[in-house]
Amino acid sequence: MRVLGIEGTAWCASAALYDAEADSVLIESDPYEPDSGGIHPREAAEHMSEAIPEVVDRVLTAAEAEYGPNAVDAVAFSRGPGLGPCLRIVGTAARSLAGTLDVPLVGVNHMVAHLEIGRHRSGFENPVCLNASGANAHLLGYHDGRYRVLGETMDAGVGNAIDKFTRHVGWSHPGGPKVEAAAKEFAADASEAGGGGSEAAAELLDLPYVVKGMDFSFSGISSATNDAADEGVDVERICFSLQEHVFAMLAEVSERALSLTGADELVLGGGVAQNDRLREMLAVMCEARGADFFAPEPRFLRDNAGMIAVLGAKMAAAGDTLPVAESAVDPNFRPDQVPVTWRAGESVARVPGGGEATGAGKTSAEAADRRGAEATVAVSGAGDDRRVTKRRVAKSYRHPELDRTLRRERTVAEARLTSEARRAGVPTPLVYDVDLATATLTLQYVGERDLAAALDERWTERVGRRLARLHRAGMVHGDPTTRNVRVSPGGRGDGRSNGGAGETPETYLIDFGLGYHTGHVEDHAMDLHVFEGSIRATATDPDPLIAAFEAGYDSVGDPEVIDRLRDVADRGRYR
Repeated sequence: MRVLGIEGTAWCASAALYDAEADSVLIESDPYEPDSGGIHPREAAEHMSEAIPEVVDRVLTAAEAEYGPNAVDAVAFSRGPGLGPCLRIVGTAARSLAGTLDVPLVGVNHMVAHLEIGRHRSGFENPVCLNASGANAHLLGYHDGRYRVLGETMDAGVGNAIDKFTRHVGWSHPGGPKVEAAAKEFAADASEAGGGGSEAAAELLDLPYVVKGMDFSFSGISSATNDAADEGVDVERICFSLQEHVFAMLAEVSERALSLTGADELVLGGGVAQNDRLREMLAVMCEARGADFFAPEPRFLRDNAGMIAVLGAKMAAAGDTLPVAESAVDPNFRPDQVPVTWRAGESVARVPGGGEATGAGKTSAEAADRRGAEATVAVSGAGDDRRVTKRRVAKSYRHPELDRTLRRERTVAEARLTSEARRAGVPTPLVYDVDLATATLTLQYVGERDLAAALDERWTERVGRRLARLHRAGMVHGDPTTRNVRVSPGGRGDGRSNGGAGETPETYLIDFGLGYHTGHVEDHAMDLHVFEGSIRATATDPDPLIAAFEAGYDSVGDPEVIDRLRDVADRGRYR
């Protein structure tokens, strides 16, 4: 099968021919290059209308020269997400070509194509994918016939966040390569002056670092870097600090996604994936976890029709084609809306993991150290005397200064909020000891298993009530995933009273490292959003579980939080 792919979601007009038998891809591209920072939709659409016919003609000419007049078996196009005016031009071109050539039409989700090209080129079976592009940033994982959004930016895409700073200082688009070059120069100068490793020797600005479960936010760091530039801070230093914070956030949530899903493969996609420092961080993180990492060659990272053609061939082979009447483009086409027909029949086992630590749910016979996304956990003792020793390990992918700060702050937050939540009537472990020098906590062993291993409406309803009580006490958990809830289906599970203000202590909240004090409805709604996201990412049928969770919250908490939750959910980059 040979498929003609056409890409035009935003800035790059591209056409490609994929020969599935030879596994070869010919790509022709003509990128839109604005005179000043940022993409202007009208200008991008004008460029697309001129460039799409040209790149398609070049590919068709080459294809017919090699394969003859029947060179194309299907036409695939980027159906979304993207800029509506650009998508409509591409959709029109694809329909016209499919009709002229009398071949099937295939509508491809651009972001799923980023994942699938990494999966295809790497040979990985079931990777988590980090898409890091201009307008988007999210994590995807597959199970039960669909790609699930494990986490995503709640405001700007990663490339856009970087471009906001470069526009502010007067640099032309695209800003990412310029920031990368300036950061490298700053690190090299610092290394030469200090005699150490480049990243370690360079002094870091204190910038916002916002991770909420597997979601993240870049708006604060964009404002902070602009303010720093206005205050006269060296631009190269800002570029270095911006990269170190933003890419560390992406590496951290990627590790959380690997841990939540139990996956041991990570692929990287999107134009920002060409950045050497981001690739380095992810490779170091994966090596430390024992996971495999892959990033395709640059031609498949930036927006390109090659990935559209490759996925289009898989979809066409599965019979997943479109009648012209049903081929409308969708600027808000989410990857979790796509039926993954080309992987039909695959059964992917889910291995519970995630949160900041794994291993707390093991029996005493399995009490060896285990590695989670943030910490190692060891369980010692037996029966009612079991204890959990949790140590936040240093992350070598992060700048040492940033890493020390995060580990200390999160250890302090976990110890303090675990105890305060308990006093507020929320079942949590007792905190026996805190060692800030080694970022280590000694905690009571609670529950029989993680909620991830016992998903049930009874338990999600109780989690809703636990979070409502926590919020009423002026706190948020910050990372309430299904791995950060412990349950005891047979009763208490620890043989002790937990001070639950009259409630049977069968459901416990653990891992408060990302928690903080707040009475703001927005922060409380974000807690709910994180928990519901972890259910959607891992449950076969999440809706009843989520309905029970919200009913539990509504029975105890502020109804305004549920209303705000709808607004928070709608901020995903595809809505």
